[in-house]
Amino acid sequence: MRAVVQRVTQAGVTVAEKKVAAITTGLLVLLGIEKGDNHKDATYLAEKIAGLRIFEDAAGKMNLSVSEINGGVLVVSQFTLLGDCRKGRRPGFSSAAPPDLAAPLCDHVVDLLRGLGMKVQTGVFGADMAVDLVNDGPVTMLIDSRRLF
Repeated sequence: MRAVVQRVTQAGVTVAEKKVAAITTGLLVLLGIEKGDNHKDATYLAEKIAGLRIFEDAAGKMNLSVSEINGGVLVVSQFTLLGDCRKGRRPGFSSAAPPDLAAPLCDHVVDLLRGLGMKVQTGVFGADMAVDLVNDGPVTMLIDSRRLF
């Protein structure tokens, strides 16, 4: 399971010209589910996202989590995060989980984040989405449950 986590001052998702989700200060999470991912991967990712100390404290140091600043989290499914660009010019997506497996795991990550006290909004799984954001910093982190160091 892979996530690109961006600290934002605002972010939103539009589907078919209708705004379906929006947050102000918080985290935009682009989430890719890989074949073989499971609840353990989801738990790791949710706990890591909720605990990331990437918001500035009074001294200007990245020392606060999204919950400590009372921020929102916008989760957007994005299978293209699993794109393999090593060969040729067209990315391959064979490692991405099929929708019938990915959608429930994406929902599980959202449920876990909510269970951790996060205010979570989501995009629409499988939809053609327009995602807008203002990256704050910019601060962008990559989290991958399979690349544990």
